Amino acid sequence: MDVEDRESPFDVASDRRGQLGVHLTTDEDSEEDGPGQDTFNDDEPALPPDLEWLEELYEEDDGDGVGDLAVAADNGKKRSCAATARMFKLRRNLDQLDCFHQQKERDVLKAREELKLCRQNIDSVMEQRDNLEKAIEQQKAADNTVAVFRLRSQHKHLCQKLQCEEELEGRINTELKQQELELNEVEVELGRFSLLRQEVQEEERVFQVHKAQRAVTRLQQERKASQNLQLKMQHLRDKQAAMLKEEETECQKKIEASQASRKMAAKHLKETIKRMHQQEAEKEQQNRELLEKRIQAVKSLKSNIASTQESLRVQQRRAKANAQKKEQQQRQLRESLQAQGFNSIRHMYQQKQQEEIKRKQEEFAERQKSKRVEIVARILQEEQLVKNRKRNQAPLLKKPSNTGRYPSLGRAREKLLSYLDPSPPSASEERPTILREFSDISSSSSASSDAEDPEETIHQEGDCQSFAESLAEPEFSGLWDQNCKKLLNEKSTLVQVKQEEPSMASGNLNMPAKKVHGKELKGPPFISKPEVILFKDFEVGKTYKKKIVLTNISYVTNHCKLLGVSAHLKNFIFINFEPPGPLSAGMCCDMQAVFQPMVNEDLEGEVQFTSAVGPFSVPVRCTIKKCDLEVDSQFIDFGLHVVGQTISRTVTLTNKGALATHFSLDTSTCLCPESSYVQMPSQISANTCQEINSQNTKSDNQRSTASVVTGELQPKQESQEFSEVLQQEQPEASATSPGPIPEGCVSTDVDTQLDQSHSDPIEISLGNVKEGKIGPFESIKLEVVFTPTIPGEAKLDFHIKFSDLTSKPIPIQVRAVAVSVPVWVVQPSIDLKICMFDRLYQDSIMVQSRASTALKLTFEVCPEMRKHMEILPKTGFIQAQSSFSAQLKFLPRCSLSKDAQKFFDRDTGVLEVPMTVQVAGQVKPVHFTVQAVVTSSDLQFDRTKVDFGHCSIYQSVRSSVRLTNLSLLPQDFGFLGVPEFIEVQPNDGFGTLLPQETLEIDLIFSADKAKEYSFQLSCRSGINRDFHLSCRAVGVHPPLELSHSLVQFGATALGDRSTAILYLINHQANHNQSKQAIPPVVKDTMAPVAPRLFSFSLPKDSDVSITPSAGGLLPGERCLVQVTFRPRLLDQEIKEETQRLLHQAKLLRERELKMNRHSEQETKKEVPVETSKGKKPSVIPENSKVSDGPKTEQLTESPNPADIQPGSQQYEEARASLLYSFTQRCSEYTIPCFVSDGNPSEEDRQTQPAWSPLNTLDLKLLCPAVQPPLVVISSSGHSIIDFQQVTVGERVIKRFTVQNISRESLDLRSSVLDVHGAFSLLNALRCIRPGEKHTLVLAFSPGLEKKYRETLEVQSQKMNLEVTLCGEGVLPAVTSSHPGGLLDFGYVLEKESTSQVLKLQNSSAVAVGFRVQLASLSPSMPQGGADRVALLLGSDTHSQAQPTVGTQNYSGLSVFSVVPAGGSIAAGESQDITVTFHPDHSSVNYSDRLTIELMNKSKVCVMDLKGAASSHNMYLYGGDLLTVPVESLLPPLITNQPQPIESEVMEKPTIPVLVSLRASYSKGTITPAVRELQVGCIRSTLPSKKSGEFLCDNLASLRQQGFSVEPSKGTVDPGHKRTITVTWTPPSEYKPYEVVQTCVPVTLKGDETNVYRVTLMASVSTTAD
Repeated sequence: MDVEDRESPFDVASDRRGQLGVHLTTDEDSEEDGPGQDTFNDDEPALPPDLEWLEELYEEDDGDGVGDLAVAADNGKKRSCAATARMFKLRRNLDQLDCFHQQKERDVLKAREELKLCRQNIDSVMEQRDNLEKAIEQQKAADNTVAVFRLRSQHKHLCQKLQCEEELEGRINTELKQQELELNEVEVELGRFSLLRQEVQEEERVFQVHKAQRAVTRLQQERKASQNLQLKMQHLRDKQAAMLKEEETECQKKIEASQASRKMAAKHLKETIKRMHQQEAEKEQQNRELLEKRIQAVKSLKSNIASTQESLRVQQRRAKANAQKKEQQQRQLRESLQAQGFNSIRHMYQQKQQEEIKRKQEEFAERQKSKRVEIVARILQEEQLVKNRKRNQAPLLKKPSNTGRYPSLGRAREKLLSYLDPSPPSASEERPTILREFSDISSSSSASSDAEDPEETIHQEGDCQSFAESLAEPEFSGLWDQNCKKLLNEKSTLVQVKQEEPSMASGNLNMPAKKVHGKELKGPPFISKPEVILFKDFEVGKTYKKKIVLTNISYVTNHCKLLGVSAHLKNFIFINFEPPGPLSAGMCCDMQAVFQPMVNEDLEGEVQFTSAVGPFSVPVRCTIKKCDLEVDSQFIDFGLHVVGQTISRTVTLTNKGALATHFSLDTSTCLCPESSYVQMPSQISANTCQEINSQNTKSDNQRSTASVVTGELQPKQESQEFSEVLQQEQPEASATSPGPIPEGCVSTDVDTQLDQSHSDPIEISLGNVKEGKIGPFESIKLEVVFTPTIPGEAKLDFHIKFSDLTSKPIPIQVRAVAVSVPVWVVQPSIDLKICMFDRLYQDSIMVQSRASTALKLTFEVCPEMRKHMEILPKTGFIQAQSSFSAQLKFLPRCSLSKDAQKFFDRDTGVLEVPMTVQVAGQVKPVHFTVQAVVTSSDLQFDRTKVDFGHCSIYQSVRSSVRLTNLSLLPQDFGFLGVPEFIEVQPNDGFGTLLPQETLEIDLIFSADKAKEYSFQLSCRSGINRDFHLSCRAVGVHPPLELSHSLVQFGATALGDRSTAILYLINHQANHNQSKQAIPPVVKDTMAPVAPRLFSFSLPKDSDVSITPSAGGLLPGERCLVQVTFRPRLLDQEIKEETQRLLHQAKLLRERELKMNRHSEQETKKEVPVETSKGKKPSVIPENSKVSDGPKTEQLTESPNPADIQPGSQQYEEARASLLYSFTQRCSEYTIPCFVSDGNPSEEDRQTQPAWSPLNTLDLKLLCPAVQPPLVVISSSGHSIIDFQQVTVGERVIKRFTVQNISRESLDLRSSVLDVHGAFSLLNALRCIRPGEKHTLVLAFSPGLEKKYRETLEVQSQKMNLEVTLCGEGVLPAVTSSHPGGLLDFGYVLEKESTSQVLKLQNSSAVAVGFRVQLASLSPSMPQGGADRVALLLGSDTHSQAQPTVGTQNYSGLSVFSVVPAGGSIAAGESQDITVTFHPDHSSVNYSDRLTIELMNKSKVCVMDLKGAASSHNMYLYGGDLLTVPVESLLPPLITNQPQPIESEVMEKPTIPVLVSLRASYSKGTITPAVRELQVGCIRSTLPSKKSGEFLCDNLASLRQQGFSVEPSKGTVDPGHKRTITVTWTPPSEYKPYEVVQTCVPVTLKGDETNVYRVTLMASVSTTAD
């Protein structure tokens, strides 16, 4: 099976002939295929991508851990993934086979239908044929040949059609058979796979069952998870509610505690304040005395300051003189070094560096010396400490020699001292130091641990502390860091003795081995009973004794000796101990400890002993009387109780200590360190007094110290400053001492907190015992009472605090749950919200019962509310464990305020009615409350009548009324039945009014006829209440009409414009004029028709323009009126902004000058100058003040607005500032249009026509102006670009920069300029972001001599920026000194040059640009052009045609060069152009074309440049061309010449020259032929002969043939030419049409001799040239 077979169980294919090939893979087929085929098995192969979800399905099934989901069909085994995939593949392929079978059935049915239709067609055609045959027979019988022929043609056509139908029938029949065959094959295949289909159906059924079971399981899991989630959420909500309730309880406890503490504090504060006032009076007396002393000290200090200042001045002068002297020395040294040629700067820098290094070395030496002294002093101090310690300790054992034990200590000490002080110490200075012990510990730590001195374990506490302080911050590490901790912990180290080590000296203690008889000794050799000598709860002054038994637990006979007790216990504990002598193992001895306490504090120490094995100690502990407090339970749970009961629980507080203390119960949850213990009233007063006294004393000391220090640190302070300090200290002294606290503040805070605490009922409370005293070993019962009033959970957390500082507060938690009565109202307070009068409101009353029996309910309504409120039913029965619902109906009447004054507040509208539900068998009735706010539903107008006055039928009149909602509820309103001529706004008269809201409503009246109007508007509220408003107006018919009376421009940026178009129309059709004014029309009558004049009256300095502003209209005409809004900045605004900016700049300069002056004064105050007794005061400050006077006067001058000229820099800066800071401005204009009553009289046209106010039209304009998003930052902010005068044909480019100052990106576009115009935009516009700039490149290229003006619009989303482009085209007038044509440079020696100068004159009024072009350098005329091809291919070898560009230099440089190649000629000036000819090889074909043209492409002149170059100074030219006039690879033309004789052979080759002569024959006469040759001599800068010679040979033979040469020889001066004339006259023996040819050698002698072979060819022509 191939890959395709593995992907699908079977394949269905159909070839072109319709044969069907079906291959379906089954289990049987796979077995028959052999082992090489792949089949479905149980090893679960990889699934295709479209069946991967099956594998995920089974993986989820395994992960969920669901039970057995197998089906009975699978025999309890789980279906494999591969089997399921096989099922889906089989189902898919079977479906494909079914679809194929259905398709085949449809094809067969379709073919049968086609066959049936075809047969029907055949039958119909045959029937028609039979009919035609009968008709033919009939026509034959009638002998109608025409009809016979016609019918025969029809018969023939039908026969052909019948034949086609029969052929079609055959084809369809064949196709039908083929399709039936294929259908049968498909049915056979379906029959083959019927068993497989049944198997697949069974598997699908099993799969569906499996899927359904899994869905059920998943549904159960999801439901379970949802239930768990809901339980979690419920638990979380309960927990949050409990936490909130707990926080509220804690907050309540805090409030109560704070109230109690404040009451107690307020009580004792008054007494404290009185005592403080007395102390303050005493201290004030002391302060006065102290101030007297300070004043005396300050007076003496002032005298000291004066003397100190004098000395400082002397020192400063001396320092200044020294600095000047030093600077002069340095300057002299620098000059001397520069004179000697040294680098003075480098020398001075090196000298400074050396001085700096020397200074640093000295400082380092001083610092090192001071540190050495400190180290030696510290070592000596430590030596003294060691000596004191040894002196205090009794030498119990003789110590070995230090020298013998530590031989390296002396050397280390000497080395350390030598390092500290390099000088050798004297013998008297040598003394033992503590370095021996340090080196002992550092160098031999292992040896020292084996044999430490026992004396070191008995240090006193004071010695240890001083020793620890002496080890702080050593200079070097090693000895100190490693051993400091070891020396401090020597008390706790034990002596370890090795078995192999012998005794080190005769005086040492005989220490036995640590291991005895193979047993190792661990711990101390003796143990005590008791293990700790404990004196508990002692009292000062009493004596306590205790017996202690010591037992030998070592494995050898041992003895013990008392060394003493700890140093800090020697004054309190005495040991009675008699040494028992040697004690065997297990033996014991007694000792007695006597304790006499003198201080009331805990003591700890040890009694030290020594034994043969080692030292040991017995700990001693002495404790004072303390409190040990505890309660029997810290959590009290009352359980469930019904509301109204009272339950109590007790808490037992026990003191297991020997010290009594006071306690109190605190319900605050937060405990501060200050409030963690309880103080009794006597303690509080005493402590408060003591703290206040200490604080006052401390504040006085600090104040006095600060004043003295201030006087010492500021000796330069004046007496005035000291007096200010004295004045400030007195209020500071009064502020430092606490004044009396206002009692009102304390009482107000306490009362506020009490009110807050009583706002919530306290269900759990404490008993009567809330504070008291508990004695030693005593118990007290505390009562907690639970009185539930509200159902729910109650909790209380409180603490038991103690006056003993060492006892921590004990927290107690109390919890209880209260349940309500059996019958209750679910909603005890029914809030009907806000209700209106005369409106019905209903609500339900739900009563719940938890009783086990049915109960009777009776609802009672108070008599005052029975007209307005009702409950249905009034009586009912509530079943057990059920609920009962009653209906509450509330219809408030207007008499509610009279009927129920007790429950209803008329001012606020609040109604609160108590209701009662009587329950049979229940003494306590169920109460609930009905609350509502009753309000009116009135809407009120601010006026009752509205008069619109006179109104034109073309315009509208607006009048505003105010509608107020007097209700506390929002009300909908709407104006109904509004006439067509009235409009109500906003929202077409519909809307909603909020409570107590007033809305301004616009009534817009538009008269449709000229008549009186009187109507009434009706406003209906949302509850169908109508409120009426009367209105009246008068309609007027004016003669003219505006198409729009309101123009609202869009937001227009500054610099932009908005335009609106409207029309002014005269609708009158009759041309009869009226000479009299027409009164206002009231009725619907038209005024007499007459021509009308109109005039718009614009306000001054407005941004609006109207075109036309005045005119006349004949009847039936209309006039277009254009209204333009151009927002701009007024000139006055810009001048005011200029003044503001100048004033701001002036203030900044004044501030800078003030700061500079202040800094100068501070600099001067650093060294205050005071006059001595015999000197005059300094006048420098006065001079400085005088000099500053003119500056301040200049700064105070303000600019005059008239001096600010538009266009100045200040003016433009102010304009830019206004543009950048402009926000928004909205202008509203009402422009009247006055209309005349008629034309003026014909007699006097100068008189003004009559104007009627009733005919006046009003045009309202709303003009909002905004900040321009786009501003011009070039051209000084102007949007006009003037190109000035530009030559016609030239192009001038200017740049125009704009900036985006808005907060949004702008996509710039531009208007289209005139395509055939002179202006063009060269760059594209783009999108610029905020703050970015963009530069527009504009070009002006005039084509005619005229002025140009065009407007370019830079368009963006928010504005169009108009840029005005203007310029003038001017025709250029430039002439050349050379008229054009040929410019021949003649002959030049190769590699030399010659020049000629041309002059251009500009006679126009503007500067004209020009450029000079050479054809050889022009890209439009490449070398080797078409002219050269014509020359190379031409047949006429005698043609004198010359190419435009001839021979060029071999070097690649141009033969002809022009300077300058371009430029500009100012108006009325001229320009010289130099043309240079510079060949680099010999040639006579040098040529080029020079064109001088202006920037507008007009040519001034065109000239052909020609030149020749020769390697010699003599040259000959003339004759006919032997080659083309360009250098090419073609060989030169060689004529047949006779062989020269030997005498004619010359050293150099001759130069051929051809001269053709043609004589003319006409009318029997022959005209001789004449040609000329030129011989020249080139003037050169090289040294050469002054002149050249030429000579013609073989003249005799020439004369025989009729040639003559004149002159035959001669000389030529440098720079000149001579002409040789050759004439041919045919001789008498000349034969017609014969060509005469001869050769003449011409020798030229110059710097070299050259021979030219001139070949003369002559003939006679009978045709005229």
